[in-house]
Amino acid sequence: MANVQKITPCLWFDGQAEEAANYYTRIFDNSEIVHIDRFLEAGQDIHGQEPGRVMVVVFKLEGQQFIALNGGPQFKFNEAISFQVLCSDQEEIDYFWGELSRGGDKEAQQCGWLKDRFGVSWQVVPSILPELLSDPDKRRANHVMSTLLQMKKIEIDKLLAASAE
Repeated sequence: MANVQKITPCLWFDGQAEEAANYYTRIFDNSEIVHIDRFLEAGQDIHGQEPGRVMVVVFKLEGQQFIALNGGPQFKFNEAISFQVLCSDQEEIDYFWGELSRGGDKEAQQCGWLKDRFGVSWQVVPSILPELLSDPDKRRANHVMSTLLQMKKIEIDKLLAASAE
């Protein structure tokens, strides 16, 4: 039996599951559409979808499996759930920020957080951030936090400068 991922995030869309999965797999390396399931005649009185329309897209991002479900308009994404993208340098931050924020909600951008065009929240952060925020010198850690809170897209050089002051 193949390895089965024990916990898989399921993202609820209103007809955009395949579009979203294709969008995300284009952005992240080591990513793929695993398979697509379509609505059947069975249950049509409950789900109300035409047989043959996309119901579920199983996809992987950086090896992590996700499910995109075309569940309908009942539920919307909010910031209570987000996906964190750890970046090794500013080039990676710029890339993921640019790709994920394209067409998204500009008003929802703060401290490395953004909302993409589907309403999914992402945190695009440098991998060094936890170290800077847990500096034993609380004055430096507080200065880093104050600097971070003024940013939309995170700029590593500014965080490092705040840590050095």
